Amino acid sequence: MVVENINNNLETVIGGGDSVAADQYFNKGIQLEQDGFRVGAIDELRKAVASGSNPDHLFKLAYLLDLVGEEMESTALYEELASADRPNINVLLNLAVVYEDRGRINKAEKCLRQILDTDPSHKRARLYLKDVQSSAHMYYDEDLARDAAKNQALMNTPVTDFELSVRARNCLKKMQIRSLGDLLKISESELLSYKNFGETSLTEIKHMLTARGLRLGQGADGPSTQIHQDRYEELLAHTSEQVLSKPVSSLNLSVRARKALQMLNIQSVADLAVRTEAELLGIKNFGSTSLVEIHDGLAMFGLKLREID
Repeated sequence: MVVENINNNLETVIGGGDSVAADQYFNKGIQLEQDGFRVGAIDELRKAVASGSNPDHLFKLAYLLDLVGEEMESTALYEELASADRPNINVLLNLAVVYEDRGRINKAEKCLRQILDTDPSHKRARLYLKDVQSSAHMYYDEDLARDAAKNQALMNTPVTDFELSVRARNCLKKMQIRSLGDLLKISESELLSYKNFGETSLTEIKHMLTARGLRLGQGADGPSTQIHQDRYEELLAHTSEQVLSKPVSSLNLSVRARKALQMLNIQSVADLAVRTEAELLGIKNFGSTSLVEIHDGLAMFGLKLREID
């Protein structure tokens, strides 16, 4: 994973200019990023880079471009920073990650060895180098590719194809859980919180999944389920995208509540508003106090957690 900060010890590798204006553009870009407007932040950072000579600005621009998938431009900026006499370690680390992702293993290894030449005990560089060297020995395996295709087909299998009771099928249908992949993104607590869904249906579903080496919740970190997407569209009908894209840090939650949300990869107000109480209460160490915080935080924006009929 790429790192975000460079600690102001890069050699200057960009042209001079108006440093005051550059700082203003940079600060505006940082604020836009914090508000969830990554594209706008990139525009401001481009202005900062064009106006001044601060390598921190160039690094931040490269980092955000990398996040939005602008790989070519991001790589070019990282390479420019790496061309300094004494490039920052984080620049070399990020460039190594980019090179490895693009299959340029030799260049990735060169970056990491440049770090280790200066700091032989750098843990992250040593770990990355080990991964890069492993990647160099990988090869295309037709059997693995075929297995991956079979697994994808299995995830797309409609839940109606499995031997489940009418009650269990009806509940899943009403929850808009259409495929096996959708089912794997749901937790036990969310299923049990649904009206008319009981322990018998849960046991039935768990047995079906166990027979296939699967379990509830194992796909929770994957793409949003259809029900979450539908909920998001519902929110957009009466709430601005600007509000929904705000980071959860804007809710002023306690450390415990924030850590619990991180476990579900909840980063924005929208990510939170599509969830249910049952999903949150299913997180370890998440209790009623944290739940009250969540309700109060969302209420500031006229929002609430998703309710299951």
